[in-house]
Amino acid sequence: MLRHLIQRLLLAVPVMAGVLLFGFLLMQVVPTDPASVRAGPMATAEVIAEIRAELGLDAPLSTQFLLYLGRLAQGDLGTSIINNIPVTQELAATIPPTLELMAASLFWSIPLGLLLGTLAAYWRASILDRAIMAASVAGVSLPVFFLGLVLIWIVGFQWQWLPFTGRAGPLWTIEGLAAVALPAVTLGGVFVGPVARMTRTAVLDVLGQDHVRTARAKGLPERLVVLRHGLRNALVPVVTLIGLQVGFLLGGAVVTETIFSWPGIGRLSVGAILSSDFPVAQGTIIVLSLGFILINLVVDMLYGLLDPRVRLG
Repeated sequence: MLRHLIQRLLLAVPVMAGVLLFGFLLMQVVPTDPASVRAGPMATAEVIAEIRAELGLDAPLSTQFLLYLGRLAQGDLGTSIINNIPVTQELAATIPPTLELMAASLFWSIPLGLLLGTLAAYWRASILDRAIMAASVAGVSLPVFFLGLVLIWIVGFQWQWLPFTGRAGPLWTIEGLAAVALPAVTLGGVFVGPVARMTRTAVLDVLGQDHVRTARAKGLPERLVVLRHGLRNALVPVVTLIGLQVGFLLGGAVVTETIFSWPGIGRLSVGAILSSDFPVAQGTIIVLSLGFILINLVVDMLYGLLDPRVRLG
């Protein structure tokens, strides 16, 4: 297991290096000049040249990248061009709300997806099975922004049951739970369908194996047969899918946070790109990429715990 963890960590190093290089080059090809943004629209050419020298933008591209890596090694992500505050300070204020949103969306979507997939597999080819699969396909097909706008219009505006703008507080408060409800339903809504479909396929495959028939022949209750011998052994591909989908939820969080004005890192990244705040944009790219890598690393570890062949291999 330790060797498996070390191998995955070593594989993550070149991936992160590629992300750093890509994020750096991406900010170089945009037409907006960071020095002009900081100087303002009325600045003279001499002032802009001084700011370029101060930011190191007049150096060769390779030198800029090496200086960028040196600052990253010291934990320095730069200073926001627009707000003139450290990027790390802005990220520290936006990462917790994003984690809250993801936790709230996964809290209800994963159990619901597992339940629906297991029910569809157990009552295969029934009306319930067809209804669950139809709902799963519809959930996968709906864009995140469309579901969010529908919830805002019906639940937030027409019925006025829940707030739909901003974050009212942490999750352990009533106000915080009410504020995160609609964004969590929006973000988790696109997650239920894939989990249910994969769970149904995996459980169907396991229920047809010999050890399940043996468990039934021994007289075990059907509930234990399905849960202990069916769902438990079907979790390996399901966990893999969940890990990949959780990584893609980071992209969905960008849209969801923008729609609901949720003060997370996704909304911060959109605002930084629109305002040409390149240090903040680079910082959000690094954090989102690192989150994706860490999520997949955790999934690899869970995969090793569920499948002994991974640990022994």
